[in-house]
Amino acid sequence: MWKRVPADAHQAVVVYGDGPDSAESTVVLYEKQGTAWKRKGSWPAHNGRLGWTTDHHMDDERSPVGVFSLTDAGGSLEDPGSRLRYWFDDNAFASMIEDSEDHAHDFDYVIAIDYNRFTGVPPFDWNRPQGVEKGGGIWLHLDHGDGTSACVTVPESGMKTLLHTLDPRLHPVVVMGDRERLRA
Repeated sequence: MWKRVPADAHQAVVVYGDGPDSAESTVVLYEKQGTAWKRKGSWPAHNGRLGWTTDHHMDDERSPVGVFSLTDAGGSLEDPGSRLRYWFDDNAFASMIEDSEDHAHDFDYVIAIDYNRFTGVPPFDWNRPQGVEKGGGIWLHLDHGDGTSACVTVPESGMKTLLHTLDPRLHPVVVMGDRERLRA
């Protein structure tokens, strides 16, 4: 999978899923220094409820495997100092699960994963270049303790670190999938 990371990428958020059908994962932030990738932080995480897929479709509850750029961020809270372009909107980032305190803060901070989306637009933009059936709206966002529809969740401390650290001049990417596929 590292061969698919663009040469100009100098930051990588790597999501290692425990297994192909597991919602448990780990997020690790790496920065390239010279020719070596240096680990800068690590957090427990969750991904799609049903694990991972190389052929993601709307509502399959699996996170897509691949390398995707990270260009846009936002949230229902004011910008905490993001280096990525940040869209604040307390209505657009409201939880879609009503009456659930467990999910009330899921979208306080998000980083859009550039899977089936246009870059340079808010994370909540619902235009899908590959069509609606291929899914989209896949984000790094605050962890709620279990699997997601397809997003990757990170504890608040991790999200704030990512927002403060990811720099568009360093062309950040996310490399994500289960361990077996990442090693292939």
